Amino acid sequence: MEAEASSTGKTGVEMEAMKAVSVVGLTVHDMCKAASKSIRITDIRLESKTGGKSGAWSREE
Repeated sequence: MEAEASSTGKTGVEMEAMKAVSVVGLTVHDMCKAASKSIRITDIRLESKTGGKSGAWSREE
């Protein structure tokens, strides 16, 4: 699952993208729980961002 967000505001839009992915994960979990009760959604993380007060950032892995 992946989400992208943009804003004319100066800060905080990365949280909107994280929230979008979380909601999609919960929706997938709800749809699949009949097949398996042990389904888990894990490792939600920010991969990169640009702009804002701290400038560009990208996860290094």
